Amino acid sequence: MKVFGFAGYSGSGKTTLIEQLIPRFVLRGLRVSLVKHAHHLFDIDRPGKDSYRHREAGACEVLITSSQRWVLMHELRDEQEPTLNEQLARFAACDLVLVEGYKHAEIPKIEVHRPAHGRPMLSPRDPNIVAVATDVAIDSTLPRLDLNDPDAIAQFILDHFDQANETRLALVR
Repeated sequence: MKVFGFAGYSGSGKTTLIEQLIPRFVLRGLRVSLVKHAHHLFDIDRPGKDSYRHREAGACEVLITSSQRWVLMHELRDEQEPTLNEQLARFAACDLVLVEGYKHAEIPKIEVHRPAHGRPMLSPRDPNIVAVATDVAIDSTLPRLDLNDPDAIAQFILDHFDQANETRLALVR
């Protein structure tokens, strides 16, 4: 399973970009999964629903299932937040896992950067960022990807893994 991440500040366009990339990978026959890291308290359940009431009553895990989907909610209570690798191990087999957030994870990442937001670039401090997707010209030694060209970004990601495979094969020979 290949893992590729997206880093950037809130509002930079990570979610929108990933939303555009997923169907492009699926059309190429890839099975794609996603990890979205939230830095804040979140809930996918609603007060009053049975599953919410069971969790609030103290259940450690609640699995909701139907003919269309299932979801397992696990309350950490006093446990530490699992690492990205621990979470990746929970996935069913797939070709590609896209990771939104986990800015400091040691996985290849594209930085999504909008200078208009006034935030500094992450790439100078993160050797795992392999390119910058942006909507304007920037000063960087990394490849610049047009944030408005998801086809090119999808191809960049696929090429990145092809190049990594070629490098590994060359080292084995």
